[in-house]
Amino acid sequence: MSEPLTPEERGRLEGWLARTLGAAAVRIESVRRLAGGAIQDNLGLVVTIEGGPRAGRHELVLRRDAPSTVAVSRPRLEEFALLEVARRAGVPVPEPWCAHADPGLLGKPFYLMARVGGEARGARLVKDPAVLARGPELAAELGRVLARIHALRPPLPNLPFLSAPADPLAARIAELRAHLDGLGEAQPVLEWGLRRLERARPGSGELTLVHGDFRTGNLMLRDGRLVAVLDWEFACLADPLEDLGWMLAKCWRFGAVERECGGLGPREPFLEAYEAASGRRVDRRAVRWFELLATLRWAVVALLQADRHESGRERSLELALTAHLVPQLEADVLDYLVLLEGEGG
Repeated sequence: MSEPLTPEERGRLEGWLARTLGAAAVRIESVRRLAGGAIQDNLGLVVTIEGGPRAGRHELVLRRDAPSTVAVSRPRLEEFALLEVARRAGVPVPEPWCAHADPGLLGKPFYLMARVGGEARGARLVKDPAVLARGPELAAELGRVLARIHALRPPLPNLPFLSAPADPLAARIAELRAHLDGLGEAQPVLEWGLRRLERARPGSGELTLVHGDFRTGNLMLRDGRLVAVLDWEFACLADPLEDLGWMLAKCWRFGAVERECGGLGPREPFLEAYEAASGRRVDRRAVRWFELLATLRWAVVALLQADRHESGRERSLELALTAHLVPQLEADVLDYLVLLEGEGG
């Protein structure tokens, strides 16, 4: 695998950082590609800054587009703006440092943020003794943080790129169907699921900022407590129930299916804490509908990820293997359809 940054890129980045941070000099001590980042390229940097308000040694993350990406992912500068707004609203996120729009510096736009310590990998978190000991408390903590995100409602002048269609749920379903049509291969189970969603669209009637990917794997935990909410590239204006359904969907429990809040804790403490913090009453049946939407959405994203490999745009074993998730997701779609019918949804 090629070096994450060429010597020329390192030199340009050091010079730009020194100018941007008002430092006498910046030295990049080390750089390495971080695990994960199937859609984005995440580089871990250790930098020493001489002079200026940031003087000292820092661990940072540089985030830029991977060689290919998916259409639903936001550009890096928009994600950086989202981090800034979320941090000011009291949402635990990595501290955003600076961003650069000109691709001439590193080949693509990028931003830098502080690196936070902890564990985000779902397969490890669902087995972590500290997480297991705090399951209900952790679920409630996540509900309160999500309520803080959903307290951000339009208009949001610092996020001018956010807009919402007249019917966000219809637009979401149409978007998923368009992606399926674009892949050019029949997906009857997923199409059936989308049709079921169209027949009954409960929703809350509200429009707020939603994270769009709030789930185990994008939550940095330490000692069973939340440290930071990561990966804001899918954030948008939508029904806040979308985030609730995404967090509770079976596909994000990493095998711990009995702990319905992302494999980390039980469902009800999460929903009850969210209700108390947000002042909203959550319709449990509507949440099930959004869990089905979440499952369908992840299945479509998995197919898009696999297509990045199969099309030749980006050769990657990780992307190629993503397609193997689809049969289980199809089984989950069928399970949710049966569950919704049983609940009269």
